[in-house]
Amino acid sequence: MKRRAVRAATAIAAVSAVATACSLSDGAGDTQQTPTVTLVTHSSFLAPQEVLDAFQKQSGIKISVLTQGDAGSLTNKLVLTKANPIGDVAYGVDSTFASRALSEGVFEPYTSPEADRGPQRYAVDPEHRLSAVDVGDVCVNVDTNYFTAKGIPAPSSYDDLADPKYKDLLVAEDPATASPGLAFLLGTIAKYGEAGWKDYWTKLKANGVKVVSGWEEAYTKQFSGSSGKGPRPIVVSYASSPAAEIGDDGKPRTKALLDTCYRQVEYAGVLANGKQVENARKVVDFLLSQQFQATVAANMYVYPARQGVDLPAGWAQVAPLPQKPQTLPADQVQAGREKWIGEWRTLLQ
Repeated sequence: MKRRAVRAATAIAAVSAVATACSLSDGAGDTQQTPTVTLVTHSSFLAPQEVLDAFQKQSGIKISVLTQGDAGSLTNKLVLTKANPIGDVAYGVDSTFASRALSEGVFEPYTSPEADRGPQRYAVDPEHRLSAVDVGDVCVNVDTNYFTAKGIPAPSSYDDLADPKYKDLLVAEDPATASPGLAFLLGTIAKYGEAGWKDYWTKLKANGVKVVSGWEEAYTKQFSGSSGKGPRPIVVSYASSPAAEIGDDGKPRTKALLDTCYRQVEYAGVLANGKQVENARKVVDFLLSQQFQATVAANMYVYPARQGVDLPAGWAQVAPLPQKPQTLPADQVQAGREKWIGEWRTLLQ
């Protein structure tokens, strides 16, 4: 859990696995340097080495992974370096930040032949500068064992989180520094509207919501349902997070509240002003391919954007994709994001 329960903790190992240079022989004794495409991504990226190796063997292109923090940090870096990009292709700009990257001209148009297999459902740009790779809806998660032991019902809605019976139980991420925190804020804006979301957050503040800088601290240190065994049984995480919390009895120890979800889609695109445009396009094709899409659920705890990709056993029961998540139009997010974050800071600080 993209992010996503064990995802943030295990991703670093995968990054180091793709850092070595290699070469191809032309069969006549001459050695040619393998073209290397730099994939700029977030620190939760994780792909099996054998899948990357298979792509290199098939295409003759090596993927070198360069990580840049979470989705917000990644987007900021891409914007700051757009005139002289630090890579050739980027993956991990999500729907909360996509409008900013597009307005800043970070990506160039490219329509992948793989996009019509499902990613087009999540298109945000008529120029096709971004292609959807995965879906990782942000939802409130609860530690079900905690509420069973206390003999009280777990919350199930946004309104419940402001109920005094759940005082001092919720931990959330700062929307200024973490994409799940921003997605949660946007979800409350979509739910309560411009006229009501600040009143709602005022109630959450009065009810003892704890705000931390990022997902890893919230989930692995503050949340009681994770391996960190923190003090708070309610956390802002992902719809897929319970899939990483299966106990010895085969049942999840946590549950995502599907009425508190905000749709978060992650995208890939060819960086404008890059030096390997054609090869970068092939990497985008790879990220949308059946071969790569089949790895994203098990490795990054997100749902593949491509249709017809099998999910790990049990996901339909323990980590179903929300059917009616909250959403906001990309142009509305772009117009309001910085204002909303500023207003949120004023309320919470």
